Amino acid sequence: MATDVKLPRLGQGMESGTIVKWLKAEGDVVEKGEPLFEVDTDKATQEVEAEASGVLLRIEIASGEVPVGQRIALIGAPGEELAISGAPEMTGETTLAPAPAARDTEFRAAINGAREENGGRVKASPLARRMARERGIELAGLTGTGPDGRIVAEDVERASASASVAPPSPIEPPPPAPTAAPPSPPAALPVDVEAIPLTNIRRTIARRLTEAWQVPAFQLTVSVDMTHANALLERSRDLNPALRITITDLLARVCGSGLQRHPEVNVQFSDESLLRFPSANVGIAVAAPQGLVVPVIRSVERLSLAEVAAQRLQLVERARTGTLQLADLEGGTFTISNLGMFGVEQFSAVLNPPQAAILAVGATTDRPVAVEHEVRVLPMMTVTLTVDHRAVDGAPAADFLRTVKTFLEDPALAL
Repeated sequence: MATDVKLPRLGQGMESGTIVKWLKAEGDVVEKGEPLFEVDTDKATQEVEAEASGVLLRIEIASGEVPVGQRIALIGAPGEELAISGAPEMTGETTLAPAPAARDTEFRAAINGAREENGGRVKASPLARRMARERGIELAGLTGTGPDGRIVAEDVERASASASVAPPSPIEPPPPAPTAAPPSPPAALPVDVEAIPLTNIRRTIARRLTEAWQVPAFQLTVSVDMTHANALLERSRDLNPALRITITDLLARVCGSGLQRHPEVNVQFSDESLLRFPSANVGIAVAAPQGLVVPVIRSVERLSLAEVAAQRLQLVERARTGTLQLADLEGGTFTISNLGMFGVEQFSAVLNPPQAAILAVGATTDRPVAVEHEVRVLPMMTVTLTVDHRAVDGAPAADFLRTVKTFLEDPALAL
């Protein structure tokens, strides 16, 4: 008997995913543990392995948004005939398929009766429900195009677009007939507007940054003399030419040591408690083709500078090739955002919820600085710490930033 292939829950809080591509075609032999399809979650695109061996008998959902637990394909013995069931949560074995006409009737009935079978509650994906709430759209008035008539994000998008171009009210009088020659048509716009569909990752970035903007946050800024840090980086690059150790690597290592000294900053805020973490899992903001992602270097305080650089190189490469796994993105307790390579001298970064702090790093530039009653030109870097005030108060945040500054100006203290 055939085995159901269902969309798995690939991370905490995942309610749905978008099937991007099948790596096997119907009729292909599948081995247990072999990559079967790719799914786009709100964090990354990830391969999903087959949980059974056999032949991929049928792909029920080729692409699109699917709720967790929905059956999307069937694996069984060669030549086995199967039924199409309208039940999205069906478990166990399947039965022989009815005739094609009966199968079509069954499928249509499943769609038409989706709401009745669900106790009158409209079936919709979590993303569709959130979008409908934000746009003031009643789900009950929409027709779902997802599995079993489920309303998905694309249905809400279409309804929102239709509402924005609704015709005028029929009670309005028609415009008067022109008494003169009609005006010349308006000149064409100089450029065409391109509508770029939002990906799951872009939607998630928008949602999370909107949430972060509602957090009561404050910023602290210091300037750092990078003389000794630059010398250390040069020596480290000479010893490890293949790694190309960067200031971001040193910052990650230094912040890891700082978070160990100031565990009150290495926290997350929840409605019930503050979550304090024993290790510093530092996220590095990366501008990937699919959007901003923040892969995490774990227990960075235990790593050498070269080990941090090696892990950072691997994570950045996976981010830019779209092969990050959920494990690469989860569990961060602190984030570093470095725009210095773009010549930005100073900026404030938006928090990365649920983390309580993020460090924004600017470019290192030569500046005149007063040192012991003399003016010297030194390589200076400005860093700004953004902090969730619900979780961390000003004094401990300032103390942590002072420690980071001290470690950067004398890296031997941190390493």
